[in-house]
Amino acid sequence: MMAAMEIALLTILLLTAWLALRAVSTGPLPAPGTHAPEFSLPDQHGTRHALADHAGRWLVLYFYPRNGTPVCTREACAFRDGHARLRAAGAAVIGVSVDSQASHARFAASHGLDFPLLADTEGQVARRYGVLVDFKIWRMARRHTFLIDPQGTVQKVFTRIDPSRHADEIIAELDRLAR
Repeated sequence: MMAAMEIALLTILLLTAWLALRAVSTGPLPAPGTHAPEFSLPDQHGTRHALADHAGRWLVLYFYPRNGTPVCTREACAFRDGHARLRAAGAAVIGVSVDSQASHARFAASHGLDFPLLADTEGQVARRYGVLVDFKIWRMARRHTFLIDPQGTVQKVFTRIDPSRHADEIIAELDRLAR
């Protein structure tokens, strides 16, 4: 009897947390066909990256909640494993979270990530892309990816992501768009 009540209470708490996360998200997502919001942020090595740096090539701009969590690690490693194929398709990959440069450096080094991880510690870029979840004392980015064309236009927004298949899904989309 007690276990059933505990499960019911846990279910209610999880549902409430999920609804709260949806309620504190900021702004709409940039729609396909619109210009991608500008950004300029430092990566794990302190090098600044801006949208303009990627003019003339495809950009996979993926936002993720936290370095080192199991799902975020799986997603980052899938991008690492698919990075050569993404480059061959003419795309650069950039990850963005609200974690610090130091956290990004440790995460990239521990998993051999060979692409930039941008430190959006204030959540300004995540807010512009409509993926910031902000509780004021705690913030994170939602797991969303934006496929941006060589002219800086959002071509596809991925919101339902299977981290282990995501890189393959983007490669298939790049192939489809190239036809």
